[in-house]
Amino acid sequence: MTETDVVIIGAGASGLMCAIEAGKRGRQVVVLDHANKAGKKILMSGGGRCNFTNYSINPGNFISNNPHFCKSALSRYSQWDFLALVESYRISYHERDHGRLFCNDSAKDILNMLLAECAGAGVVLQLNTGIENIEKLADRFHLKTGQGAITARSIVVATGGLSIPKIGATPLGYKIARQFGINVLPTRAGLTPFTLPPDEKDKFSPLSGIAVPCMVCNKRQSFNENILFTHRGLSGPAVLQISSYWRAGEEVVIDLLPQVDLDTELKSLRRKKIKNILKTILDGYLPKRLII
Repeated sequence: MTETDVVIIGAGASGLMCAIEAGKRGRQVVVLDHANKAGKKILMSGGGRCNFTNYSINPGNFISNNPHFCKSALSRYSQWDFLALVESYRISYHERDHGRLFCNDSAKDILNMLLAECAGAGVVLQLNTGIENIEKLADRFHLKTGQGAITARSIVVATGGLSIPKIGATPLGYKIARQFGINVLPTRAGLTPFTLPPDEKDKFSPLSGIAVPCMVCNKRQSFNENILFTHRGLSGPAVLQISSYWRAGEEVVIDLLPQVDLDTELKSLRRKKIKNILKTILDGYLPKRLII
């Protein structure tokens, strides 16, 4: 049986960062993950370039039933702290729209940095390890895993959500929360593309691969960014953002000309059309030169 101070379930970005900080504070840390590799979602984020942070991070950017939940965390560890870590590893990066920062080379740079920090903090990373059972006896948690038993004073659940089952997403985190009496709200999709019905999908399929700037909004929120037409429907930054604020059955408005007042533009076009018609009529009846 393995004994440790902290067990972290999940070797993604959150789990690895938590392990690093706990290790730096002198805790013995074991990170468990059922996958064969750490940080799979890190590697696919940002189109393989990992959008690792943002210049403009504040509590208002986070969605929570408790809007004050993240204030303490952000005040103790900000984007500037993480950026300093990135720069200490000499990872080159660039800025895109809205202050988003991406690796110049590969998301592997960020993952390798986190793994190096874990190693430096004495963190033990144990992959291919499924959780079979968890119980608390006295002041310790007892975990039964596919690789043997582990006991720990603390457990951190960093298993993520249900978004990408193909890379191993499961509802394990929700099950553990319910087991220990933590209230779990109903889950719903967020940061996800919109799938169109068959007739609409066929109509827009010739546009697949085209991205256009627009404004996407519902009654509570709006985003001015690109949308991307895909073979299944709509994606791109604006659609992914609004999806987190969308509710089933709710109307979403996509304005493909956000900088144009359509009513004014139509009136202007109508005036131009009338002028052209009058000019054509006059050109047909008046001589090119009038000699007096």
